[in-house]
Amino acid sequence: MQGGHRREEIVITRLRLGHSDSVWAMAMRQTPLTCSGHTRPVVDLAFSGITAYGYFLISACKDGKPMLRQGDTGDWIGTFLGHKGAVWGATLNADATKAATAAADFTAKVWDAVSGDEVLTLAHKHIVKTVSFTQDSACLLTGGNDKLLRMYDLNSPEAAPQEMAGHSSAIKKALWCNSDRQILSASEDKTVRLWDRSSMEEVKTLTFDTSVSSMEYVADGEIVVITYGKTIGFYNALSLELIKTVEAPAPINSASLHPDKDFIVAGGEDFKLYKFDYSTKEELESYKGHFGPVHCVRFSPDGELYASGSEDGTLRLWQTAVGKTYGLWKCVLPGETGLFSFQ
Repeated sequence: MQGGHRREEIVITRLRLGHSDSVWAMAMRQTPLTCSGHTRPVVDLAFSGITAYGYFLISACKDGKPMLRQGDTGDWIGTFLGHKGAVWGATLNADATKAATAAADFTAKVWDAVSGDEVLTLAHKHIVKTVSFTQDSACLLTGGNDKLLRMYDLNSPEAAPQEMAGHSSAIKKALWCNSDRQILSASEDKTVRLWDRSSMEEVKTLTFDTSVSSMEYVADGEIVVITYGKTIGFYNALSLELIKTVEAPAPINSASLHPDKDFIVAGGEDFKLYKFDYSTKEELESYKGHFGPVHCVRFSPDGELYASGSEDGTLRLWQTAVGKTYGLWKCVLPGETGLFSFQ
């Protein structure tokens, strides 16, 4: 396997509770799976939906070589070769048959995610930062440093894209929402904007005091997660009305909401991953595994793990519930040893 990682073991610490007490407490620690292979910072990642073959994970990296992995184990499947500059954005369609990437070589590319072949190159006038498929994979949304949103009909790739203008600085993220009837865009102009697909008009704008670092759309419940500074904000995706905010201890670059809306995970400039209770906003856990700022974090579609990408060039997979047998984490009870071995 190119890149790859090793199977991990989690050591269970045995704590004696009293001088003559025979009761022992066991405390498990989070041990992430480390996926290497990239040679520069990992700046974006995305999961597919759950397919007949499991689910998949794509990563975008400044080394210009986006990678596809098995989502639950991190096992390397393939590398998409063709870009001539840093890749800033990457995504998979729901059934993981297509991939799309956004790059500094002024192109977005569409790939066959099964064969790895390049299907289409879409030329732009500046660096492309973000790509997003519609649910039927028939249309691709792009955005980047030329401040324009573009919608490409993938069934008629020779046709000129539809364009929407309004942002005054580079677009960092653009996503379909509301069953692909609307679009959300986040820009370095400190705004998040909601657009209507049919009229191609701006519907509403949110303005922030600082640049938005990331944006995630959760279709179930129509929630958009926006990070800026140390704040994680949750908004209604249809109205952009604020639902709640969570304050983190450090500047946050990315956050993700658990599919069941139980937890939030976030990562940022202090190299740590934070886990919060979505209802109470309480910080539950924090882990330091990366050796550089965390640029991106996302929950898997089944919610069993979350993936993080960092300046250190690695992806790491973290268990949502530590100690559960899942993927490469296997819980073994070896008789009297009192150890859980995660292999």
